[in-house]
Amino acid sequence: MIRLYGEKRANLVRVFAAKLRSASEAEDLIQDLYLKVQALGDVEVEGDGSALLFRMANNLMLDRLRSQSRAGARDEGWRSLQGTVLGDQQVADVPSAEEVVAGRQRLSAMMTAVDALPPQVARAFKLHKLEGLSHADTAVAMGVSRSSVEKHVSAALKALMAKLA
Repeated sequence: MIRLYGEKRANLVRVFAAKLRSASEAEDLIQDLYLKVQALGDVEVEGDGSALLFRMANNLMLDRLRSQSRAGARDEGWRSLQGTVLGDQQVADVPSAEEVVAGRQRLSAMMTAVDALPPQVARAFKLHKLEGLSHADTAVAMGVSRSSVEKHVSAALKALMAKLA
């Protein structure tokens, strides 16, 4: 079989270079075929074995194309999760370092302003806006009426807008 591979190698390269539209891809494929043929050793085949050799090469090519297709789909899925496409350019959705620092500074200023609020107002704001409780759940947690929670949250928002604006 190795002898047959040596005889048919040039033909195999030509055929698979045409199918793959790349001489280097064809050379890689034929190299992989050589490794498979060498692993078979001296196996007896019916006829001259050319059909088996070409079938093995074709199967290797199909496996490679399927693998490339799966890798392309996987990479495209990853890229779609990591950013947005504007026109033909991939743009990352990740904020810049400056935006991260500015965001942390705004958060720190907001939390300082929240801590400066009266205790009931600050607690109502934290439970409703930061922990995501509804007005009714916040009222139950604080032991006050729903109307009181709405007033406290409204007062907190007005005070924060005045301090942070």
